[in-house]
Amino acid sequence: MKDTAIKIFLWVAQLGTTADDSDEIRLRKAIASWGWIATVGFLCGILTPAYLIGGVSGAWVMLAFSAFGVVSFLLYVGWHKNMDAFLTSIAIPALPAHLLAVSWAGGFLNAGGMPIWGLFYPALGYLIFYGFRPGVLWFVLFMLTFGLSLFVPVINPNPAEVPFETGLALLVMNVGFIATMIFGVMGYFVSQRETAYRLLEGEQERSENLLLNILPKEIAAILKAEPRTIAEHFEGASVLFADVVNFTPMSAQMQPVELVELLNEVFSHFDDLADDYKLEKIKTIGDCYMVAAGVPNPRPDHAQVITRMALAMREHVTTHEVRGRKLAFRIGINSGPVVAGVIGRKKFIYDLWGDAVNTASRMESHGAGGVIQVTRATYDLIKDEFSCEPRGTVHVKGKGEMDVWHVMGPRP
Repeated sequence: MKDTAIKIFLWVAQLGTTADDSDEIRLRKAIASWGWIATVGFLCGILTPAYLIGGVSGAWVMLAFSAFGVVSFLLYVGWHKNMDAFLTSIAIPALPAHLLAVSWAGGFLNAGGMPIWGLFYPALGYLIFYGFRPGVLWFVLFMLTFGLSLFVPVINPNPAEVPFETGLALLVMNVGFIATMIFGVMGYFVSQRETAYRLLEGEQERSENLLLNILPKEIAAILKAEPRTIAEHFEGASVLFADVVNFTPMSAQMQPVELVELLNEVFSHFDDLADDYKLEKIKTIGDCYMVAAGVPNPRPDHAQVITRMALAMREHVTTHEVRGRKLAFRIGINSGPVVAGVIGRKKFIYDLWGDAVNTASRMESHGAGGVIQVTRATYDLIKDEFSCEPRGTVHVKGKGEMDVWHVMGPRP
């Protein structure tokens, strides 16, 4: 029984549709078909018999209009399949038919308040299918018709005398059905609006999460409020670079997908560490991982916290295999002033610039596997909390000879 009802519902919903119709047009046609079938069913199956039993002289007008609507609907679903033509063919004679019914029945109450139907169609119908302005136009026409129905002259020389109770009962039936239909339509659109809001909130949340995976929260807020170039100077920050040792020969022995999955696994763990230590991951460049402390929110312990992360990174790759392989990382850290921000108009990235960044990169590239190499600038900030061994001096391009240290671990 349930399957049969579903099949009937879907069959009616497809009446008047064509293969070229968009999803929106199909939905509008489905609403039009079901709305008109429900209306004609009520008119012919309940209201017209009630009018005939009540002896209302204008019942024939309703019956004629219903028959005209059935013919228009059959032409629509069986021939032209033009919903606009179908709805217009019903709308134009609807309001005059209401006035004729009132005039022939002998007054508004004798006709059971038939003009109230104009509120449902065409006024509400045009509001739903064609928007606000057409809906307002037809609502104004309905109000004029409704007002005229109270004073329209009686053209039937011998209208039937309808008892007050019968006219009132018919009025209640008309108002009840129209109210039910309007409430059903409004309920449907309210539910659709709520669904749209939920979907919009979900999409907004996903977009927000995606944006926050690319940019720091503070920077994302600025760009959403006022898209512009962002550049901030930070007097104290620490930058870490980590690079896989012997990555090029290893990558030559691996499939591209396998290589990407390996990097994704180890870098995802580094991302978790960055979240734990509340650091800002800047980017990955090939097999190189870059993270910073002290940006975009300054913190006095930027050197200490980034050193703790470096030790956690080294411990993880030392004690764990990544997809069956033991990896070693060169890790370099430097501290100093940097400029951080977002530039360009496409594919935003929060990046760092300055001599401190370049020097941190040199600390990594001049280091050795499994070693955390730091400059004097970083050593001076962490020496009281971490045990460091001097390596001596290294020649850094553009900087000359520099004293460097290797971080062994935290002091007892």
